[in-house]
Amino acid sequence: MLNFIISGEEIKSFYVNIGLMLLRIFAGLSISLGHGINKIPVSDGFINATRELGFPFPAGFAWTAGISEFGCGLLLAAGLATRPSALFLSATMFVAAFIRHAGDPFGIKEKALLYLAIFVFFLLAGSGKFGADQLLRYRKK
Repeated sequence: MLNFIISGEEIKSFYVNIGLMLLRIFAGLSISLGHGINKIPVSDGFINATRELGFPFPAGFAWTAGISEFGCGLLLAAGLATRPSALFLSATMFVAAFIRHAGDPFGIKEKALLYLAIFVFFLLAGSGKFGADQLLRYRKK
C-alpha cells in the first residue's frame, strides 16, 4: 500500500520535472484555494445540492468533496501522497463534470474536465522528481 501512496514514474529530464512540479503546484493550489476552501465547513446549501444529485448520505458526500478539494489539493501541491490525492480529486471532478454539470453546455463543465484530466495524469504519473513523495521514496531505499 505504501508503494501506491508514494510511488511515481522516474522521469530523467530536469525540464520535464520542473514542468510537472509547476503544473502540480498550480493545479493543487487552484483547486484547494479556489474551490475547496469555500466548501469547508460544509454549508447546508452544499449538502442540499449533494442531496439533489441523489447521493444517499449527502452530508458525508459533501464533506468528502470539500475535504478532497481542499486537503487533497494541498497534498497534491506538495507532492505528498500524490496518487491517492489525485484519485480523490479525480472522483470529485468526475462527479462535477458528468453528474453535477451533466446537462450543462461544454463551457460550463470545461473547468471540471480540465481538472479531471490533470488529476488523472498525476494519478498515473505520481509527483515527479520535485515532490515530497520523491523524498520518501529516496529515504525508503
